Amino acid sequence: MQPLTLAKRIWLLLFLAVIAFYCYGLGHVPFVGPDEPRYAQVAREMLLRGDLVTPTLGGHTWFEKPPLLYWMMMASYRLFGVSEWTARLGPALSGLLTVFAVFWTGRRVCRSSIEHQLTGLAPWSAIVAASTLGIIVFSRGVGFDIVVTMTATWALSFFLVSELEEDERHRRKLLFGFYVFIGLSLLAKGLIGLVIPLGVIGLCQLMRRQFPARSFLLSIWWGLPLAFAVASIWYVPVIIKHGWPFIDEFFIQHHFARYLSNKYRHPQRFYFYLLILIPMSLPWTAFLIDGLVKARRWRLRSTDSVDRLRVFALAWLLMPLAFFSFSGSKLPGYILPILPAGALIAGERLTKFLSSDHDGFWPMRITGALFGMFAIVGFVYVLRYGGLSFQCAAMIGAPLIITASICIFWTNRKTVSAMLVVFATFAAIILALNCGLAGFAARESMRDLIQVANTRSYSAAPVYALHQIDRSAEFYAAGRVVYGADGEPVRFESALDILEAARKNRDPILVLVPIDYIYQLAGLPSVRIDVIGNNGELALVGVLSQ
Repeated sequence: MQPLTLAKRIWLLLFLAVIAFYCYGLGHVPFVGPDEPRYAQVAREMLLRGDLVTPTLGGHTWFEKPPLLYWMMMASYRLFGVSEWTARLGPALSGLLTVFAVFWTGRRVCRSSIEHQLTGLAPWSAIVAASTLGIIVFSRGVGFDIVVTMTATWALSFFLVSELEEDERHRRKLLFGFYVFIGLSLLAKGLIGLVIPLGVIGLCQLMRRQFPARSFLLSIWWGLPLAFAVASIWYVPVIIKHGWPFIDEFFIQHHFARYLSNKYRHPQRFYFYLLILIPMSLPWTAFLIDGLVKARRWRLRSTDSVDRLRVFALAWLLMPLAFFSFSGSKLPGYILPILPAGALIAGERLTKFLSSDHDGFWPMRITGALFGMFAIVGFVYVLRYGGLSFQCAAMIGAPLIITASICIFWTNRKTVSAMLVVFATFAAIILALNCGLAGFAARESMRDLIQVANTRSYSAAPVYALHQIDRSAEFYAAGRVVYGADGEPVRFESALDILEAARKNRDPILVLVPIDYIYQLAGLPSVRIDVIGNNGELALVGVLSQ
């Protein structure tokens, strides 16, 4: 077999492994956190009503986010049923499409580049993107950030490739794709889907000290109407149907107030995203830093495609990073759209390392040292605090230690080192999913307790909360969580409120109670208290008036 054919088959097998990895274990853990169960339930309610326009939660309108993720989940629910893995399938596919966009961009750039050392840029950048921790984590959860990352990545990829295209007809087709994906980005996460692509393009032109190409400026006249036409398939009917309440909640509260204030209680320091980028770009952080250090040598105004890719990727990374650093509300997922740019920068450095006799040894050694550090810290944590069996910790740590040894002491085995970094990342995550992560997630969810309650004559019981709301109940006890007039689950402030609710409801009720407050229920008169169980933080308690 010819070496070129063998190499192609190896890359094909590797990409098939990436697809399998992203689709594996999506239903291994219950929904955790406040967002996953709420978004999954919104999509279920829309599906049950057959309504593509109005998101609702507990029957109340829910205008926090646009519908693209909901539509993905609705399609998945209809095809495969309602479950955790079907809810997470859309984000997983979004992650894969993001990886493919990075590959496609790298391949189109390399076709017109004069730097023959970078012939592997496309596959290696894609592998870097596929194994980047931030992309992996957000692709395995129900959230909007990976969806807008996918749409924004394709939009920016289409634009960059259009700038490299000499044929005017092909350039128009690529710009058509650019504007279509801006429209989809508006459907993915609102106005940020427009701000990021246009902001990146503007910063790139500023860095290159050039005006945008005439073909692009002319395309704006038909392109932006096209993007708005794509987005209007939802924005027009929802505004017609709900008017000012939608505009106020969606645009004013969840766009401008969220950005300009700390209304939603996610304050962080100005430099938060500089710090959070380090773990989100693992295990390739060292290669990303190496690329940024080398940026001072880049030819910012060069017309070579690789030079243009470098400058564009740098603008792609810096613009959202700076924009969200000024936001009054900061969450890690906000800067997820910069990780494909980071993958292109790190992928370029990795490709140089693999094709050069001397370039890039220190980033690979640092990468190996990080793997070794994670393995050692993990072992110490398990021995001291438990949570995982020693056998599980050993299985997770083994590929990390092996990779660390190769990367530090046998760095001349370059391809082996790079492949081991990818393999160890995937292997550690798969082993964690099957070892300890499911148990940890169960302690952050009410799924198992509600399932137990359903087998003990509480399957129709309304669900309340004392002092603390757990959002996972909104999915697992769907239709039974009691909501107030403000659209929020009812939360009792005292045990006397529970007594009153139990007396009004002749049948049993369920109450989510922090375990430190169970004692408050002991003295309630004329009720029977049934502690169904607890997950370490909250107990599920059945209450029946006697």
